[in-house]
Amino acid sequence: MQVDLSMIHWIYVLFIAFIILFMVFQKDTTIICIVGIFLIGLTATGSLYKSIISLFSSFAYAITELLSTILVISIIVAMSRSLMKTGINDALIRPFSKLIRTPTLAYWTIGIVMMMISWFFWPSPAVALLGAVLVPVAIRVGLPALGAAMAMNLFGHGIALSSDFIIQAAPKLTADAAGIPVHDVISASIPLAITMGISTTIIAFFLLKRDMKKGVLVVKPEDQEHFLNKGTDLETTLSPLLKNFLAILITFLFALDVIIMSIYNLQGGDAAALVGGTAIAILLIVTLVGFKMKGLEKSTSFLVEGFQFGFKVFGPVIPIAAFFYLGDIGFEKIIGPFLPETSHGIVNDLGVALSSVVPFTKAVGAITLSIVGAITGLDGSGFSGISLVGSVATIFSHTIESGTATLTALGQITGIWVGGGTLVPWALIPAAAICNVDPFELARRNVIPVFIGILITTIVAILLL
Repeated sequence: MQVDLSMIHWIYVLFIAFIILFMVFQKDTTIICIVGIFLIGLTATGSLYKSIISLFSSFAYAITELLSTILVISIIVAMSRSLMKTGINDALIRPFSKLIRTPTLAYWTIGIVMMMISWFFWPSPAVALLGAVLVPVAIRVGLPALGAAMAMNLFGHGIALSSDFIIQAAPKLTADAAGIPVHDVISASIPLAITMGISTTIIAFFLLKRDMKKGVLVVKPEDQEHFLNKGTDLETTLSPLLKNFLAILITFLFALDVIIMSIYNLQGGDAAALVGGTAIAILLIVTLVGFKMKGLEKSTSFLVEGFQFGFKVFGPVIPIAAFFYLGDIGFEKIIGPFLPETSHGIVNDLGVALSSVVPFTKAVGAITLSIVGAITGLDGSGFSGISLVGSVATIFSHTIESGTATLTALGQITGIWVGGGTLVPWALIPAAAICNVDPFELARRNVIPVFIGILITTIVAILLL
């Protein structure tokens, strides 16, 4: 199959290299993406004003593609705020605290509960939901605060965020960039997410236990004072009976969502819409019951907080997503039909051209995707660069003639594990702040387990290709 590579293709490749370089040096990529879109538009149209229009059109297209994801995350965060302000989160989590009797149980209970809640609420709200209840219990039974932070971080910002099976924000970004269905990425990510999750958390646990036995890690007196004498931040008072009832109702509604997803095979946008609609209903119920006459105003207030969070998280994502959408079907919708007649999209063209001149192997493809994924995570958001791994995965899969979904899932997992984050200090702030530990120390603790996990997961991906 012959393809004609135009100047548009080479500009796209050049700016991919610039984006990677900026990420390596931990610099923001927004301006690079905008300049890239402008130059591609100018080269394609030959018109200054049309290339300027393409800047706005690319942002509008990216927001349109991501809007449902931003919306569902914003709504879930709004709901979680209402649960914390009414104290229902305490009733929701308290049954799990009864399982914690030893430091070992504390580590695994906090981690597993964090993972399950993060799949529905996303890690940052889940950290807030869990921190006030389970971390004090962990401190009481002898797990150092750093150990609790590791459990919350590895299971939440690692396993849950990188797999993202329920909300499906990460798979949508990577699937869109790769030009494949979301459920393909999710299916391919299951064995890789399991491998990465099990290997990383077990290694982290044994290193933690080793340092606890050596006395390197202990429960500090200041931690006991901070967590065991901590006040509450409730804005209303509900009876324990009502809190328990609402906690059971919320658990039932989300469990019902999972059953409905399974029965009707809901995935992608439909699954996210179901969870988002349920979260809206819960938000209204909680605010009306918890705040009574002020419930109408409070529901709006929580929604505003949720939208602020959603757009703050996805603000850095929109420019880079806008650039990478040019690599596939987005080009014609953003700029117009200016590619060569033989073109099947910039990324597909590059893949075909590359396959004819470079002898890539499955191992080279998997290792490269792991490295690219890790590099994209260096900006600390985990999401701003994973569109890149989808594009690179498509290029490599054309070369080795298979494995688009597996390579995309691998890049997604490594990118989010590094930057979503378990290694980049500024991405660790939510878990570190809740557990009252130094984010840099938490990052250092995570380095060995995460890198070993990435290595093992990459080997598994090679075997699956």
